[in-house]
Amino acid sequence: MTLAARLAAVQASMADACHHAGRDPAEVVLLPVSKTFGEDVVREAVALGLSRFGENKAQEIQAKATALADQHLEWVVIGHLQTNKAKVIAAYASEVQSLDRLDLAMALDKALQARGRGIDVLVQVKTSSEETKSGIAAEELLPFLDQLKAFPSLRLRGLMTLAEASEDEQRVRACFRSLYRLRDRAREAGHAVDRLSMGMSGDFALAIVEGSTEVRIGSAIFGARAYKV
Repeated sequence: MTLAARLAAVQASMADACHHAGRDPAEVVLLPVSKTFGEDVVREAVALGLSRFGENKAQEIQAKATALADQHLEWVVIGHLQTNKAKVIAAYASEVQSLDRLDLAMALDKALQARGRGIDVLVQVKTSSEETKSGIAAEELLPFLDQLKAFPSLRLRGLMTLAEASEDEQRVRACFRSLYRLRDRAREAGHAVDRLSMGMSGDFALAIVEGSTEVRIGSAIFGARAYKV
Protein backbone atom coordinates (compact mmCIF):
# COMPACT_ATOMS: atom_id res chain seq x y z
CA MET A 1 0.00 0.00 0.00
CA THR A 2 1.08 3.56 -0.61
CA LEU A 3 1.38 6.11 2.17
CA ALA A 4 -1.76 7.79 0.85
CA ALA A 5 -3.70 4.52 0.98
CA ARG A 6 -2.49 3.71 4.50
CA LEU A 7 -3.41 7.19 5.71
CA ALA A 8 -6.88 6.92 4.20
CA ALA A 9 -7.35 3.50 5.81
CA VAL A 10 -6.37 4.85 9.24
CA GLN A 11 -8.70 7.82 8.89
CA ALA A 12 -11.54 5.49 7.88
CA SER A 13 -10.83 3.22 10.85
CA MET A 14 -10.84 6.20 13.20
CA ALA A 15 -14.18 7.35 11.84
CA ASP A 16 -15.58 3.83 12.17
CA ALA A 17 -14.39 3.55 15.79
CA CYS A 18 -16.00 6.90 16.57
CA HIS A 19 -19.25 5.76 14.97
CA HIS A 20 -19.36 2.58 17.06
CA ALA A 21 -18.57 4.59 20.20
CA GLY A 22 -21.30 7.11 19.44
CA ARG A 23 -18.74 9.91 19.09
CA ASP A 24 -18.23 12.68 16.55
CA PRO A 25 -15.09 11.90 14.48
CA ALA A 26 -14.16 15.57 14.83
CA GLU A 27 -13.49 14.90 18.52
CA VAL A 28 -10.43 12.73 17.78
CA VAL A 29 -7.25 14.16 16.29
CA LEU A 30 -4.65 12.16 14.38
CA LEU A 31 -0.99 12.68 15.28
CA PRO A 32 1.14 10.93 12.64
CA VAL A 33 4.36 9.59 14.16
CA SER A 34 7.24 9.96 11.72
CA LYS A 35 10.07 8.69 13.94
CA THR A 36 12.84 6.87 12.01
CA PHE A 37 11.41 7.98 8.66
CA GLY A 38 13.40 10.45 6.59
CA GLU A 39 12.79 13.85 5.09
CA ASP A 40 11.40 12.50 1.79
CA VAL A 41 8.73 10.44 3.55
CA VAL A 42 7.69 13.42 5.66
CA ARG A 43 7.45 15.59 2.55
CA GLU A 44 5.20 12.95 1.00
CA ALA A 45 3.00 13.09 4.09
CA VAL A 46 2.92 16.90 3.95
CA ALA A 47 1.70 16.68 0.35
CA LEU A 48 -1.24 14.65 1.71
CA GLY A 49 -2.21 17.46 4.05
CA LEU A 50 -0.32 16.56 7.24
CA SER A 51 1.57 19.30 9.04
CA ARG A 52 2.09 18.07 12.61
CA PHE A 53 4.32 15.10 13.43
CA GLY A 54 5.23 13.11 16.52
CA GLU A 55 8.85 12.20 17.23
CA ASN A 56 10.62 10.31 20.00
CA LYS A 57 14.07 11.88 19.97
CA ALA A 58 15.21 15.48 20.29
CA GLN A 59 18.02 15.07 17.78
CA GLU A 60 15.64 13.68 15.17
CA ILE A 61 13.31 16.65 15.64
CA GLN A 62 16.24 19.01 15.24
CA ALA A 63 17.44 17.33 12.05
CA LYS A 64 14.00 17.17 10.45
CA ALA A 65 12.96 20.65 11.52
CA THR A 66 16.13 22.01 9.94
CA ALA A 67 15.78 20.02 6.71
CA LEU A 68 12.07 20.82 6.41
CA ALA A 69 12.16 24.44 7.57
CA ASP A 70 10.48 25.53 4.35
CA GLN A 71 7.34 23.55 5.29
CA HIS A 72 6.58 25.31 8.62
CA LEU A 73 5.70 22.07 10.40
CA GLU A 74 4.89 21.40 14.04
CA TRP A 75 6.95 18.84 15.94
CA VAL A 76 5.56 17.00 18.96
CA VAL A 77 7.71 15.13 21.47
CA ILE A 78 6.13 11.80 22.42
CA GLY A 79 9.18 9.90 23.70
CA HIS A 80 10.98 9.88 27.04
CA LEU A 81 12.91 13.12 27.25
CA GLN A 82 16.20 13.77 29.05
CA THR A 83 16.70 17.14 30.73
CA ASN A 84 19.88 17.81 28.73
CA LYS A 85 17.75 17.94 25.57
CA ALA A 86 15.59 20.80 26.87
CA LYS A 87 17.37 23.48 24.82
CA VAL A 88 16.83 21.55 21.59
CA ILE A 89 13.16 21.03 22.38
CA ALA A 90 12.75 24.70 23.29
CA ALA A 91 14.17 25.63 19.90
CA TYR A 92 12.28 23.24 17.65
CA ALA A 93 9.23 21.60 19.26
CA SER A 94 5.73 23.01 19.53
CA GLU A 95 4.54 20.51 22.12
CA VAL A 96 5.72 17.88 24.61
CA GLN A 97 3.37 14.99 25.38
CA SER A 98 5.78 13.09 27.63
CA LEU A 99 6.29 15.45 30.56
CA ASP A 100 6.61 13.18 33.57
CA ARG A 101 8.80 14.73 36.26
CA LEU A 102 9.65 18.00 37.95
CA ASP A 103 13.30 18.31 36.87
CA LEU A 104 12.22 18.07 33.23
CA ALA A 105 9.56 20.76 33.75
CA MET A 106 12.20 23.01 35.30
CA ALA A 107 14.67 22.45 32.47
CA LEU A 108 12.09 23.03 29.76
CA ASP A 109 10.74 26.17 31.42
CA LYS A 110 14.24 27.64 31.79
CA ALA A 111 15.13 26.92 28.15
CA LEU A 112 11.82 28.23 26.86
CA GLN A 113 11.96 31.43 28.89
CA ALA A 114 15.44 32.08 27.53
CA ARG A 115 13.87 32.04 24.07
CA GLY A 116 10.73 33.93 25.04
CA ARG A 117 8.57 30.98 24.03
CA GLY A 118 5.85 28.81 25.50
CA ILE A 119 4.70 25.36 24.43
CA ASP A 120 1.78 23.05 25.10
CA VAL A 121 2.44 20.08 27.36
CA LEU A 122 0.67 16.85 28.22
CA VAL A 123 1.63 14.94 31.34
CA GLN A 124 2.48 11.30 30.73
CA VAL A 125 0.90 8.97 33.27
CA LYS A 126 1.94 5.36 33.86
CA THR A 127 -1.23 3.28 33.68
CA SER A 128 0.30 -0.17 33.17
CA SER A 129 2.54 -2.29 35.38
CA GLU A 130 5.20 -2.76 32.70
CA GLU A 131 8.64 -1.60 33.79
CA THR A 132 9.48 -0.41 30.29
CA LYS A 133 6.69 2.17 30.32
CA SER A 134 7.47 5.72 31.48
CA GLY A 135 5.14 8.13 33.21
CA ILE A 136 4.23 9.65 36.52
CA ALA A 137 2.38 7.44 39.00
CA ALA A 138 -1.36 8.01 39.19
CA GLU A 139 -1.24 8.95 42.87
CA GLU A 140 1.38 11.63 42.14
CA LEU A 141 -0.52 13.28 39.30
CA LEU A 142 -2.56 15.93 41.12
CA PRO A 143 0.36 17.24 43.22
CA PHE A 144 2.48 17.35 40.05
CA LEU A 145 -0.17 19.34 38.18
CA ASP A 146 -0.18 21.83 41.05
CA GLN A 147 3.59 22.16 40.77
CA LEU A 148 3.37 22.92 37.05
CA LYS A 149 1.65 26.20 37.82
CA ALA A 150 5.09 27.55 38.74
CA PHE A 151 6.30 27.23 35.14
CA PRO A 152 4.63 29.90 32.96
CA SER A 153 6.11 28.70 29.67
CA LEU A 154 4.46 25.26 30.01
CA ARG A 155 0.82 25.38 28.94
CA LEU A 156 -0.89 22.35 30.46
CA ARG A 157 -3.36 20.85 27.96
CA GLY A 158 -3.99 17.24 28.95
CA LEU A 159 -2.69 13.77 29.75
CA MET A 160 -0.97 11.01 27.79
CA THR A 161 -0.39 7.30 28.36
CA LEU A 162 0.93 4.12 26.78
CA ALA A 163 -1.32 1.12 27.29
CA GLU A 164 -0.08 -2.29 28.27
CA ALA A 165 1.29 -4.35 25.39
CA SER A 166 -1.22 -7.17 25.65
CA GLU A 167 -3.51 -9.19 23.41
CA ASP A 168 -6.13 -8.98 26.16
CA GLU A 169 -8.38 -6.11 25.09
CA GLN A 170 -9.73 -5.65 28.60
CA ARG A 171 -6.24 -5.05 30.00
CA VAL A 172 -5.54 -2.51 27.27
CA ARG A 173 -8.86 -0.76 27.74
CA ALA A 174 -8.29 -0.64 31.50
CA CYS A 175 -5.21 1.53 30.93
CA PHE A 176 -7.16 3.97 28.79
CA ARG A 177 -10.09 3.98 31.20
CA SER A 178 -7.72 4.76 34.06
CA LEU A 179 -6.39 7.84 32.28
CA TYR A 180 -9.93 9.01 31.47
CA ARG A 181 -10.85 8.81 35.14
CA LEU A 182 -7.69 10.62 36.17
CA ARG A 183 -8.55 13.36 33.69
CA ASP A 184 -11.94 13.75 35.39
CA ARG A 185 -10.30 13.99 38.81
CA ALA A 186 -7.83 16.57 37.54
CA ARG A 187 -10.64 18.65 36.06
CA GLU A 188 -12.52 18.54 39.34
CA ALA A 189 -9.36 19.86 41.00
CA GLY A 190 -9.37 22.83 38.64
CA HIS A 191 -6.78 21.77 36.07
CA ALA A 192 -7.23 22.42 32.34
CA VAL A 193 -6.65 18.92 31.04
CA ASP A 194 -9.13 18.54 28.19
CA ARG A 195 -6.95 16.43 25.92
CA LEU A 196 -6.31 12.69 26.23
CA SER A 197 -3.52 11.39 24.01
CA MET A 198 -3.88 7.63 24.03
CA GLY A 199 -3.91 4.93 21.41
CA MET A 200 -1.35 3.87 18.80
CA SER A 201 -1.37 1.79 15.62
CA GLY A 202 -2.32 -1.45 17.37
CA ASP A 203 -4.90 -0.19 19.84
CA PHE A 204 -6.27 3.18 18.71
CA ALA A 205 -9.79 1.86 18.12
CA LEU A 206 -9.96 0.72 21.75
CA ALA A 207 -8.60 4.08 22.89
CA ILE A 208 -11.29 5.92 20.96
CA VAL A 209 -13.99 3.84 22.63
CA GLU A 210 -12.48 4.78 26.01
CA GLY A 211 -12.47 8.50 25.30
CA SER A 212 -9.22 9.36 23.54
CA THR A 213 -9.07 12.79 21.91
CA GLU A 214 -5.83 12.13 20.05
CA VAL A 215 -4.25 8.97 18.64
CA ARG A 216 -0.55 8.63 17.84
CA ILE A 217 -0.20 6.55 14.68
CA GLY A 218 3.13 5.58 13.16
CA SER A 219 3.54 2.24 11.38
CA ALA A 220 -0.10 2.03 10.26
CA ILE A 221 0.55 5.18 8.22
CA PHE A 222 4.24 5.05 7.36
CA GLY A 223 4.78 1.31 7.21
CA ALA A 224 7.21 -0.94 9.07
CA ARG A 225 10.18 0.83 10.61
CA ALA A 226 13.77 -0.19 9.88
CA TYR A 227 15.55 0.45 13.18
CA LYS A 228 19.31 0.82 13.15
CA VAL A 229 21.11 -1.98 14.97
